[in-house]
Amino acid sequence: MVGDGGKRITRYSDFVKVHGLLLTASGLPESLHFQLFQKLTSETFDGGAHFAIEPTSDGRQRRLLLTSSDFMPKESQVFLVDHAWTFRLSDAYKQLQEVSGLAERMAALMCVDIDLNSNAEEAEDVVDGISHQNGTKLSVFEAMESEIQGAKENGDGAVRWLELEELDIDDDTFLSLDLSSRFPGLLALSLCGNKLENVEIIAREVTKFEQLMALWLNNNPVVQNCDSQLENRVLQGLPRLEIYNSRFTAKFGAWALGFCGGVYGKDNPGSIHEGDHQLESVSSLDLSNRSIHNLISKAFSPVELPSLSYLNIRGNPLEQNSVAVLLEVLKEFPCLQSLEVDIPGPLGESAIDILESLPKLSELNGVNASKILDTGKHVIDSVLQPRLPEWTAEEPVTDRIISAMWLYLMTYRLADEEKIDETSVWYVMDELGSALRHNDEPNFRVAPFLFMPEGNLSSAVSFSILWPTQNVQKGDECTRDFLFGIGEDKQRSARLSAWFHTPQNYFIKEYEKHCQKLQSKSLISPSVQSSTTRSIHHTDGSPLRVYTDLPQVEEFLTRSEFVIISEPKDADIIWTSTQVDEDMKKAAGITDQQYINQFPFEACLVMKHHLAETVHKAYGSPEWLQPTYNLETHLSQLIGDYYVRNRDGLDNLWILKPWNMARTIDTTVTDSLSCIIRHMETGPKICQKYIEHPALFNGKKFDLRYIVLVRSINPLEIFLSDVFWVRLANNQYSLDKHSFFEYETHFTVMNYRGRFSHKNTPEFVTEFEQEHQVKWSEIHLRVRTMIRSVFEAAAAVHPDMHSPKSRAIYGVDVMLDTSFQPKLLEVTYCPDCTRACKYDTEALVGGEIKGRDFFNDVFGCLFLNETTHVSPL
Repeated sequence: MVGDGGKRITRYSDFVKVHGLLLTASGLPESLHFQLFQKLTSETFDGGAHFAIEPTSDGRQRRLLLTSSDFMPKESQVFLVDHAWTFRLSDAYKQLQEVSGLAERMAALMCVDIDLNSNAEEAEDVVDGISHQNGTKLSVFEAMESEIQGAKENGDGAVRWLELEELDIDDDTFLSLDLSSRFPGLLALSLCGNKLENVEIIAREVTKFEQLMALWLNNNPVVQNCDSQLENRVLQGLPRLEIYNSRFTAKFGAWALGFCGGVYGKDNPGSIHEGDHQLESVSSLDLSNRSIHNLISKAFSPVELPSLSYLNIRGNPLEQNSVAVLLEVLKEFPCLQSLEVDIPGPLGESAIDILESLPKLSELNGVNASKILDTGKHVIDSVLQPRLPEWTAEEPVTDRIISAMWLYLMTYRLADEEKIDETSVWYVMDELGSALRHNDEPNFRVAPFLFMPEGNLSSAVSFSILWPTQNVQKGDECTRDFLFGIGEDKQRSARLSAWFHTPQNYFIKEYEKHCQKLQSKSLISPSVQSSTTRSIHHTDGSPLRVYTDLPQVEEFLTRSEFVIISEPKDADIIWTSTQVDEDMKKAAGITDQQYINQFPFEACLVMKHHLAETVHKAYGSPEWLQPTYNLETHLSQLIGDYYVRNRDGLDNLWILKPWNMARTIDTTVTDSLSCIIRHMETGPKICQKYIEHPALFNGKKFDLRYIVLVRSINPLEIFLSDVFWVRLANNQYSLDKHSFFEYETHFTVMNYRGRFSHKNTPEFVTEFEQEHQVKWSEIHLRVRTMIRSVFEAAAAVHPDMHSPKSRAIYGVDVMLDTSFQPKLLEVTYCPDCTRACKYDTEALVGGEIKGRDFFNDVFGCLFLNETTHVSPL
């Protein structure tokens, strides 16, 4: 018996009967179904007898190796993988803090329990090749004396390389040091991690070092706040400077290349009088992420670098060099064997084309050249560098885990006979499963599996199952495809950016093309409202018959001009929560002469991705719509936007919203690119730039729900309800990253399911004006103009929305930024708006309009042409 009285499944036939759909969905070969049944019912976790986990060379990841036998044939075995952590996203941070041992286990599993700034032999802090010993913190004067003493012991006593890092040096202290007088011959100066703020002071003092070749001011407030202004001043005043804040300047030459190649450093700073050919011995040169725009120079040549065998030029724009010129130069290096480069990138779109142009290469991006040519792959997904999180020694383990977990998480969504779960479940496989790294041509496959030992969902236990899809030899690394079944038609290469550092140049160009396209849009000319609809009073004075399946309308519509009836076929007006399509019309006997509360193609407004598309087509990028991307179609453009913001030091906080869910269900706030991309696995989403600095009310975030009544699309005839609703968050607003897990801090409509935090409209206006010293009438006028623009966009882009037998109300959600400019959040369609109006009107304590009055006014406006408590837009 299956699922009767709590009895467990003991027969294979019952197992298949209960789990048939799950087995099919998992993709597990039928030949392994019985073996899976045996292991599940006996709770056999025998992976440890077949596999070994070992750290990678840098200790930042782990990998899984086959160790049990010389050979494991494909589809020969299936293994159970336990789940070490299962959670809803909103609970993640709290669980890490409160569940005993969870944070420690996750930190070890995700390799974030190590100190990135230390190694096994000596504790050193390293900044771009510059290091100093840990221990008791020296004062700035002790540090200077130490540098002078070291120079005397190692040479002529002249300090040419000076490191004054993380010594709390502020502007006044920096001036008092008078470094240019004490160290006139400096070639390299590092002031990383101090408290320097004043552009004028810093620029004036550092440009006194006439021979300076390298200057590091990383992690100082002056760089974070005024980097471009300071950089211009520094480059103008230091004609020899080749490295600025870890980036190559346009004047880079042999010294900068020698620094990256290990020729020059603190122990050998070099000299401005160095002779030629100092780079002859350099065999390995890592030039990655140096912001190099033009690689071609006298110093970077086969003559100067005759021994160069390994070259890494990842992460550089190189836009001043054509592909052909770069390839010709690289071809001339006689010993060049190994190359790392962005693909697609400055050397072209294809790995094969690069190898065919550089036939002497034996390795490209860490992969054997012959293997690439044999497989015919044009994009080397499998050799992208992993996107490993960074942290400081002071950063709490919980924060490290939150940052790193997107490289390890998997997800599923539960469903029963009635509905699918509104929010997804995320989980981390145990140490064995989490050690499986990505490969485009994997030898194993993983799938989630929900085992129901008693035949029902209440007894379900989640596992992952693992089986070989290729023949595997002893000692082989076991891998899986992180994006199994997802090809380029579903943006595979872009989605790999969740786990790997993908070519930034490609995505930035896609973003720039997207911006140019939006900027080319011409504004819609505002239309003048012309009232053409007429009242639908019956000539005999009888009431209009209303059919509704919405309890709010049935309860509150009490006007004598309307009467509620139970059959839709007999109604003059149908106010329903159901989509009225041809099938429904036929089934319910609805005719084209009846009025309904929905417009054709209204999805162009009420579905978030279509709303953004409608606005973009009409206006491009109006100020009142935050940058918005449909992740299903514009992921590359979003990634480019993210990279540009990161490059330019702009905020990068985003909000993810499902296409068609209300009340902030499945909505996430994050600054993690990996988090954004991984959320595509939980259903279609838009990603919108978060309003980081909203106008607040008594320190709390709020939004405004406006009600728009639409009588006609062509001509556009819309009205705005005189009352709007203020929805307040329950907690004080914060940008602390831990608060992103607190729905009651960043969202307002969660309180439909919890504490109400509404505010009566007149009281809100009075208090808001007093708090911010503004005139609400001016704000309200901007909001009205924006709302009108939204519906004008829909009417212009989707004229097929018009129907003479349609009337509807829509909720328009608006937020204000700190400049009190309105921002459009979303438009809700009639049934959702109808339900919400009941909650909102009831919550208005002492409000000027009650639920009963509100619905009577709505129907009076839409069907009787009245304008009580509404005004035309």
